[in-house]
Amino acid sequence: MKNTFIVGSQWGDESKGKFVDFLAADADVVARAQGGPNAGHTVIVGDEKYVFHIIPSGIVRPSAMNIIGNGVVIAVDRLVEKMDELEARGLQVSERLRISERAHLIMPYHLAEDRMAEEDSKSRIGTTLRGVGPTYSEKARRTTALRMCDLLRFDVFEEKLRMAMARHATTMAASGDSIDLGDLLDQYREYADRLRSHIADTSLLLSKALSDGKTVLFEGAQGSLLDLDFGTFPYVTSSSTTAGGVCTGLGVPPSAIKETIGIVKAYTTRVGLGPFPTEMDEDFAEKVRGAGDEFGSTTGRPRRCGWLDIVGLRYASRINGFTQLGIAKLDVLDELDTLRICVGYRYAGAAVEHFPNDLEVLEACEPVYEDVPGWLSPTTGARTYEELPRNAQKYIERIEELLDLPVTFISVGPERSETIQRS
Repeated sequence: MKNTFIVGSQWGDESKGKFVDFLAADADVVARAQGGPNAGHTVIVGDEKYVFHIIPSGIVRPSAMNIIGNGVVIAVDRLVEKMDELEARGLQVSERLRISERAHLIMPYHLAEDRMAEEDSKSRIGTTLRGVGPTYSEKARRTTALRMCDLLRFDVFEEKLRMAMARHATTMAASGDSIDLGDLLDQYREYADRLRSHIADTSLLLSKALSDGKTVLFEGAQGSLLDLDFGTFPYVTSSSTTAGGVCTGLGVPPSAIKETIGIVKAYTTRVGLGPFPTEMDEDFAEKVRGAGDEFGSTTGRPRRCGWLDIVGLRYASRINGFTQLGIAKLDVLDELDTLRICVGYRYAGAAVEHFPNDLEVLEACEPVYEDVPGWLSPTTGARTYEELPRNAQKYIERIEELLDLPVTFISVGPERSETIQRS
């Protein structure tokens, strides 16, 4: 499948990593455009489980080159640690990972700033405390931001780091953290030596791959409803999680994307604060949470659980241009006798056709549900669409009808092979 973008269509955690790994079997390049260590993608192959936070999920496939784009913010210590772990587990990372010269670095003072903001009840939005937001903020300020290319000229890195430490001295003092500049420089000098061969002009690499007719798989992080501009602001991430973020986060033109697959969990989840119109009552949510192992791969926090929301999915499809859908975690619903699909909202007694931009309006919206029968039989063993229970097929077909999109991939379990591909 040529030059496909895999994008989360809800509030993240839609199993994008699994679908990227599945499709990477036929990809020459897997490229990630945005986010940072706040995104956790899980890939399970047989008895092996891999959790990725910065490295693209295509690294498990032995043939694909993996690219971390300029739109990603990087915690270098975590990156190096993960590279070493994967190498120790037998994956060939050194020859198959390239990192954009333009990608920005998450530094210790960003972590301190993030933690202090979350400790303040007035500014708390439920971040992962990985320093991602402060790093993007510094990137926008432009003055003391550090990039991967600075590591290649360490005298430049040292000068910029001294300026940044001076700028953030008040924050560090208030947080109670103490960082020795000399120790930090020694540490990053080692990182520079370790990563030198991986740092490249990745936009140029992608341009050449595309012109050579190679197949590129674009991996999105988080979900469309967490987009900085189009998500449920301010309870969003700090980057563009939608199709536009692919272009700016990797340096490729819009024409590079030929297919856009929206990954849709068979229900809906959300981590942290923010409106959630279809959220289940806690007793029922706990049942789904247990069946679906709905705990954050980055933070371990329990995810809030709710019914499938067609209003939000139509919105995500509109701003991304979905051409196909991938349904994840269908098996989690196997033991439910009745399912609910939110087909609309009501606000102040009136029907709401489109996903509201105003957060207060969204919070006050009441879901309009359509109840459909469950299938009360296991789906995990199915490997073709025809092997699914008939009511499971009807559920998928109703989603296709409501969104006017084909469901071409269905996940019926966490392992790579537990995936149905429809023609």
